[in-house]
This record gives sequence, structure tokens and C-alpha cells, in this order.
Amino acid sequence: MNKFNQLMSSPAGPKTVFFWAPMMKWGLVFAGIADLKKHPEYISIPQSTALALTGFIWARYSTQIIPFNYNLLAVNFFVGLTGVYQLSRKFIYEQSKKNN
Repeated sequence: MNKFNQLMSSPAGPKTVFFWAPMMKWGLVFAGIADLKKHPEYISIPQSTALALTGFIWARYSTQIIPFNYNLLAVNFFVGLTGVYQLSRKFIYEQSKKNN
């Protein structure tokens, strides 16, 4: 029971925004993963760019705040990765259209 109490009273525990904000943000990662099924023609460059930039900017920010929050760092890093991956899919698709 001691570990449970420790988690509950942690500065980044479930009683704080530092826990719930990253948990909700995982929805962006899951949406990005679901978008991998979409044809690259329908990938939005502005949206993917925004996800990539905000993901990596906020990942950097999450290393500077106290309490240090690994969940916040991880979710923002993966938001950035999904944005970059979608941009690369769009770029490859556009290049293949030019070559055909």
C-alpha cells in the first residue's frame, strides 16, 4: 500500500494536471497512428507540421519543468514523431507522383 500512497501523493501523480494532461494527449498519438491507414494524398502538411513542431518543442519544455514528468516527455516526443512520419509519407508520395 505504501507504493500506492507514494504514487497518489507524488507531485506528478493522479491528483495533478501533470498526470492528466499527458494522459489526454496520448489521444493525439493514437489518432496519428490511426492516420497511418490513410492514403498519403489526404495527409495535411500544415497539420502534420504543427504536430511535429509542437511535439518536439513541448518535449524540450517537459525536460525543464519541475516536477520532471516522464509521461509528458514521452507523449510529446511521440506526437512529434507521428508528425514527422506523416510528413515523410507525404513527401515520398509527392516525389513518386513527380517521377511518374
